[in-house]
Amino acid sequence: MSEPIPFKARSRDFREELRVRLERAPADHAEAILDSYQVLQGLHDKGILELLRGTLGGGDRVLEIAIEAAKTPQAIRGIRNFIIMLKLAGSIDPDQLHAALYGGGKEAPSLWEIGKRARTDDARRGMEVAVTLLGIFGSVLNKNRE
Repeated sequence: MSEPIPFKARSRDFREELRVRLERAPADHAEAILDSYQVLQGLHDKGILELLRGTLGGGDRVLEIAIEAAKTPQAIRGIRNFIIMLKLAGSIDPDQLHAALYGGGKEAPSLWEIGKRARTDDARRGMEVAVTLLGIFGSVLNKNRE
């Protein structure tokens, strides 16, 4: 009768494999390592690393301050207004905006042409919003002055 062949699985030394990979890494990734050193030096020169270190040191306190600031009515209104403006800006056709801003190098329209454009429903609606916004800004500025 036959006898079973004993099977011995080779044990892998994962720490040794990692050590070998770590020793090869500088040679395999030399250019990336040099680039990352340049990025680190740039962050250090600009003081960003020091800022990050300070933020990590007082992370909980920084988070508390940010949350308290975000809970104010002014911050909530600011965030809501920003979202509304983003939605409005996202609905504008970029080609129309580019044409309006740069005009394609044409000469300036006459006052008569501008007057004809101002009589359209869309232009009047835009002027209404602009005048209303000016009134809102004026009232806020007036409150701040007092």
